[in-house]
Amino acid sequence: MASLANVPYILGPPNTHHKPHNNINNNNFKSLCRHFPFHRNIWWVSATTVTPKRNSSTITCFAANKPSSSTEISSTARIRSEVLTPFRSVRMFFYLAFIASGALGGFIATTQLIAALTNSSKTADIPEMLKGLGIDIGAVSLFAFLYYRENNAKNLQMARLSREESLSNLKLRVDQKRIIPVSSLRGIARLVICAGPASFILESFRLSEPFTESLLDRGVLVVPFPMDGSLPSFEIEETEETKEITTKRKRLWQLAPVYTSEWSKWLAEQKKLAGVPSESPVYLSLRLDGRVRGSGVGYPPWNAFVAQLPPVKGIWSGILDGMDGRVL
Repeated sequence: MASLANVPYILGPPNTHHKPHNNINNNNFKSLCRHFPFHRNIWWVSATTVTPKRNSSTITCFAANKPSSSTEISSTARIRSEVLTPFRSVRMFFYLAFIASGALGGFIATTQLIAALTNSSKTADIPEMLKGLGIDIGAVSLFAFLYYRENNAKNLQMARLSREESLSNLKLRVDQKRIIPVSSLRGIARLVICAGPASFILESFRLSEPFTESLLDRGVLVVPFPMDGSLPSFEIEETEETKEITTKRKRLWQLAPVYTSEWSKWLAEQKKLAGVPSESPVYLSLRLDGRVRGSGVGYPPWNAFVAQLPPVKGIWSGILDGMDGRVL
């Protein structure tokens, strides 16, 4: 399984008549039924056929597109980098100072050595000069290596934070009237992004069914992202006995990506960095704080999420908030 964290369609302009909402209330989720599809938006469309005993619900995902914008390392990513590694700048400053000091000492030792080689009266001092020159060269090499390693770690961290910042700015549709950035769900939900063809998303939907309640208890919400342009349609058989679980399944899969060009660009970067073929179906699992905790090629391991993630409510909610797994 290849990791995508060390390293994401359907066209139509977005609807500008709805303003994004920055807050979300999980307890106020409305049933996504009988919305009329509109080519400018992402919609979850549910057509319900009522029979005396049970209902048949179909949920279809629509997508909207938006021109891509250039990505740069934001000031927020730089600030987060300083917070995570507050002494890195100090270390790098001292490494440069030691490199400069060693280089100056090596230059002086070299000039002295050249003078000694041209003056027979100073031949006895040559071994001591060579020793000093060797120490200077070794010091410069050591601190240059440490600086290179520190700078490389800084660049990798900045790239990761920049990708996380780009992810947090991507937009999601919650319902007909609410479009929110991914960052609005920090501390509320653990997102699982399923990116692949419609058949992959439908199979992921089917495999998640036995774990629906457990996943919701752990704050998991799924973001289906069709990469082949096909619109996934989730068939749900609804009866009086299964009405509650059907509502929960709709809630688990209620989110839909908005501005798909931005989503596809972000996911493509993750695949490129991980060396994963662009056509491979993948999943990404986010921590409660919005950072990537796991990713891979293939179907999401729903059973592993249930086993590894603590519930967001109850006696363990505050104690185990940081037990989302290490950041990739």
